[in-house]
Amino acid sequence: MEAKLKKLLSQAKEEVKEIKDSQLLSDLKNKYLGRKGDLAVLLKDIKNVATEERPVIGQIANEVKKELTHIFDKLEHSINNDGSSDLDFDPTMPGLRRELGHLHPNTQVQAEIEKAFAQMGFTVFDGPELESEYYNFTALNIPEDHPARDTQDTFWLEDNNVLRTHTSNLQVRMLEKYGAPFRGIFPGRAFRNESTDASHDHTFYQLEGLLVDKNINIGHLIAVMKSLLSAVFQAEVTVRLRPGFFPFVEPGFEMDIKCLVCDGLGCPVCKQSGWVELMPCGMVHPKVLENGGVNPQEYSGFAFGLGLTRLVMMKYKINDIRLLQSGDLRFLRQF
Repeated sequence: MEAKLKKLLSQAKEEVKEIKDSQLLSDLKNKYLGRKGDLAVLLKDIKNVATEERPVIGQIANEVKKELTHIFDKLEHSINNDGSSDLDFDPTMPGLRRELGHLHPNTQVQAEIEKAFAQMGFTVFDGPELESEYYNFTALNIPEDHPARDTQDTFWLEDNNVLRTHTSNLQVRMLEKYGAPFRGIFPGRAFRNESTDASHDHTFYQLEGLLVDKNINIGHLIAVMKSLLSAVFQAEVTVRLRPGFFPFVEPGFEMDIKCLVCDGLGCPVCKQSGWVELMPCGMVHPKVLENGGVNPQEYSGFAFGLGLTRLVMMKYKINDIRLLQSGDLRFLRQF
C-alpha cells in the first residue's frame, strides 16, 4: 500500500508539469482528489492492510493528500495570476514589458514651447476657460457687430459668458494685474462653434503671447517667432508674413508656415495651398493697452496667437486635427 501511494504521488507530479490551463488543472485535481478519484479508490483497500500497519499507512495517505493539495493550489494560483505555471519557469525566456503611459503630443510640444519662451524671459500664465464677454471680446477692441461674436463661432452661455474662443482673453487680465513692462505666454484650450474637418475642430489648443515694453517694434515680433519655431522644429522653417486685420492689434499680420505635412506641395491640411495659417499677430492696439491700464504713449508691444494644435500637426506630420482629440490609443502610442 505504501508503494502504491508513493507511485500515485510521483505520477501526479509528472502529469501536473504539462498543465497550462485552469480547466485541465480542475480535471486533474478531480482525477486524484475527487470523491471517486485515484486516492479515494486506493484508500478503500486499507481494510486489507494488517491492523498494526494501518496507522502508518493512514499517516502516509494524509501526507500524500496534503502534498497533492499544495501542488494543485500552487499551480492554480499561478495560472489565475499570469496565465502560466511557475512550476516549469524558464529563466531564459524574456520577461513581460510593462507598458508605461506618456504625455499627449499636445502636452509634449507645449512643454517645448514653454521652455523656449522661458529662455527668452517669458513667464507662463493660466486663466479661465469660462470667460465673460468683456475679457473675451470687448476689452480686446472687438466691436459688438464683429462676426467673431456670432453664435456660429462662439459657444454662448448664461449671463453673457462664453467658452473662450481664444487665449487672448488673458491679455487685459494680465495687464490689469501686472502692468507694464510685461512678458508672458498663455497656453490652453479654446472653443469654436464650427464644423470640423481635417484642419478645424471645436476644441483645440492655443498659445497666446504678449510682450509690452518701451520701444517695441515689428522686428522684435519676427525675431521672437523665428527663434520659437527653430527651437520647436530643431531646424530653420519657412514662414511668410502677410497683412491681416484683427481688432486687438494694429498693424496686424498673419504668419503662415510652409506645410511640413506635404512639404508645400498641397494636401488637405493646407487646403492644397502649401501654407498653413499658424498665428495671427501684430502690434498691440492702443485701446487694448488702455483697457489694461497701460499708457500707449509710453509703452508699445506685440501679441500673437499661436495655433498650438496646428503646430503639433506640423511637427509630427499629422494630416487630421481630429485624431488628436479622438482618444484613440493606437494613434497616441506613436508619440
